[in-house]
Amino acid sequence: MDYIRAFIVGGIICVIGQLLMDGTRLTPAHVLVLFVTLGVILTALGIYEPIVEFGGAGATVPILGFGYSLAKGAIKATKSSGILGAFTGGVEAGAGGVAAAVVFGYIMALIFNPKSKK
Repeated sequence: MDYIRAFIVGGIICVIGQLLMDGTRLTPAHVLVLFVTLGVILTALGIYEPIVEFGGAGATVPILGFGYSLAKGAIKATKSSGILGAFTGGVEAGAGGVAAAVVFGYIMALIFNPKSKK
């Protein structure tokens, strides 16, 4: 059941993003920024946590989940370190995912022969 819930929640998030790109003049970059910001705002309001509990990876893997991770890190660090934690907590929380993306991207570039689009 966990896989089905993750698939449904992640699919709904992706459908919303696709509809925004197809039905408006928003570019993928605009949708990316919108989703990260929305993830932070929904987390700060306490709305995104129940979605994460229900959807699991379907809610944390898409780009909304990155905003969720940033906000959770900032909130946690603010409670322990004060106002300075608001600036450092999000960076610390997101560092592992960003580092993994860079490392795995580099490994794939070494294994495969990347070509630029023409």
